[in-house]
Amino acid sequence: MRLLSSPAPYPAAMPVSASSDLSDLPARIAYAAPAALVTIAVVAAGGEPFAIAIAALGVLAALELYRMLGVSKAVAVVGCAGVVALIGAALYGGRAALAPALVGTLALLFLAAASGGGVLRVGAVGAGLLGLVWIGVCLAHGVLLRELDHGGALVIAVLLGTFLGDTAAHLCGSVFGHRALAPSISPSKTVEGLLGGVIVGTTTVVAFAAAWHEWLQATDALALGLAVSLAAPAGDLAESFVKRSVGVKDVGELLGPHGGVLDLLDAALFTAVAGYYVALALL
Repeated sequence: MRLLSSPAPYPAAMPVSASSDLSDLPARIAYAAPAALVTIAVVAAGGEPFAIAIAALGVLAALELYRMLGVSKAVAVVGCAGVVALIGAALYGGRAALAPALVGTLALLFLAAASGGGVLRVGAVGAGLLGLVWIGVCLAHGVLLRELDHGGALVIAVLLGTFLGDTAAHLCGSVFGHRALAPSISPSKTVEGLLGGVIVGTTTVVAFAAAWHEWLQATDALALGLAVSLAAPAGDLAESFVKRSVGVKDVGELLGPHGGVLDLLDAALFTAVAGYYVALALL
């Protein structure tokens, strides 16, 4: 199991350069445009269609994570089933149902890790739990957010702030970036990119609220946008940490220039949680 073997050495940090490659931007936009239309339709539907779509993405992301960590098929199956269970719990039981679903799946993870014969592989349990919490619990908060009053608009606001802020961070970092943000984790990310992403992400949420949603006051939209814009790079760095720990660049190739599903969702996993609790406190 890769998880239990010696960790891969971190690649040497590369110097940050303002001439970073932007050649993949048109391809990213070509993938993102139709995906945005599908996302709007699914968010508008809400309820079970939304939860099913989220669960499908969650299973794909969990499979990528478990393959990257090299866990057994039994652990991967239980972990993916747990992701679905957590999303179902959020839809039908609300936030209070998440803890029982998580604990119940954790018990099954111990059994799955031990089923390989002999000694219990504690690392495999930890890897399975990472997928449950990082992917399952975070995506379940996306369902909780959609179930709030004005949930559809809130989900769209969070997604806009997440992905436009991320795009702005990529562009600003590529053009203006000189100071590395976290060179031991993600050498290409810069302080300038972070600032650009926070400004654009926050402004996007405020503008979205001002243009179409009078129920979301400007100060509340500002708080929501700022929380989302700060959570997004944290989620991105979290995935970079995991990938660099095992020595991979992308977790998959399903989404072309965007990499794998987990590469696409990394920021949104954290912003779904941040968006839910900020909205819960403000509305």
